[in-house]
Amino acid sequence: MGLGRGLELARGEERGDLQALGLDRRPAAFLPVDDGQRPDHGRACLPHRLDRAQGRLAGGDYVFQHSDLHPRFQTALDLAAPADGTGRLLVADQVGVIWVVTSAGAVLPTPLLDLRASIDTLNPAYDERGLLGLALHPSFNSNGKLYVFHTTPPSEDAPPGSATEVRVAEYRISATDPNRVDPATERVILRIAKPQANHNGGQLAFGPDGFLYIALGDGGGAGDVGFGHTADLGNAQDLTNLLGKILRIDVNSGTPYSVPRSNPLVDRGGGARAEIYAYGFRNPWRFSFDTPPGAAARLFAADVGQALMEEVNLVEIGGNYGWNRKEGTLCFDPQNMLVPPDVCLDEMPDGSVLRPPILAYRHVEGGVAFGSAVVGGFVYRGSTVTALSKRYVFGDYGVSALVPTGRLFAATEAGDGTWSFAELAVADSATGRMTGFLLGFGRDAAGELYVLSRTQTGPTGTTGAVDRIVPAP
Repeated sequence: MGLGRGLELARGEERGDLQALGLDRRPAAFLPVDDGQRPDHGRACLPHRLDRAQGRLAGGDYVFQHSDLHPRFQTALDLAAPADGTGRLLVADQVGVIWVVTSAGAVLPTPLLDLRASIDTLNPAYDERGLLGLALHPSFNSNGKLYVFHTTPPSEDAPPGSATEVRVAEYRISATDPNRVDPATERVILRIAKPQANHNGGQLAFGPDGFLYIALGDGGGAGDVGFGHTADLGNAQDLTNLLGKILRIDVNSGTPYSVPRSNPLVDRGGGARAEIYAYGFRNPWRFSFDTPPGAAARLFAADVGQALMEEVNLVEIGGNYGWNRKEGTLCFDPQNMLVPPDVCLDEMPDGSVLRPPILAYRHVEGGVAFGSAVVGGFVYRGSTVTALSKRYVFGDYGVSALVPTGRLFAATEAGDGTWSFAELAVADSATGRMTGFLLGFGRDAAGELYVLSRTQTGPTGTTGAVDRIVPAP
């Protein structure tokens, strides 16, 4: 999935209200190497498992600190934290509700925003639609503006055969209640009809430049081909189409928005959409900005693969990240999705070079199932878990898309710019993994990280959990 193809996270065996997390003694590390057999690929991130604890993080075990919140949620997918001193968390549930969690861990009985009457009717067995993303305006403390990404049934003006419509909308906090949105303030920013119900993307985030970034999947289905997909090119490579892209817009000017003049396609012509910041994505399921002190900000984006490989990209303005010509570091043939071609182009006819991921892993490693759908996270800049400092924390929905076996990883950048990652193992779990589906990550105002999960395969029941990562006692 973005919800992609199902994500999972495991809860492990509980020790009271805590689960210990340790580091796998045999971490999976993926190091850039010279393939040697595919000259067209040059240097690619090819998976190699290390038999030693090379790159193992120091600092002991980790735990999930289980709150008493998860009975309140069906499918918590996103989390925002106002930097207003209240310690509140705003939790977006896929079913269409944003809940307020107080600093004491209580969930207020009345939601901040309730969109259940507006979103699609969700399939309780599995669905990628619903309320998918939440972002607070950089001036939220003064203007009370927040932005949501959700799906709705297709509008009357949608192309015939559309399966759903993604919508980005702005709301304002009520003037009389800081824990409620005034629904009358809704301002629709963007509407995009989609041919299929999956691959919606859903991430919203404001960059350090003050602009709103929006992740959109390729339109759904499989392979970026078929009904609703640009013939011989795919939506993700079609610059006249917003699907399969990361967009950048200015919500502070224009009606309903304006496009920053520095966007890469502003003067491209030929129908290219000026909103596009980067392209070539299948289903980007979670991106985040890292803004280290005294250094340039960087944008990390995880992109869910089709059948064989998952990837994480460092996204740069105007970059082409390969889909549907590449799946991770592999060549991709949409007509034969399980057999990568031996040779494929690293440059498109328009002159764009396909950017390789910084991290990639196969669904099956050495004949053993490894993962099913990558889940993007954050570079850790908090103070509680020092061993994770400056490491990119991300994960995978689960070894199986049907059995809750989510995985957590911590990636490290070497001095030469190459990356490797190690698995964070659940110490009290027989498998070393969590016992739920990993859906996403959240970050609070102090930079501490939260894990969002559920044990059901779809948006039903009350197994949705929000857990904070803290050091083991």
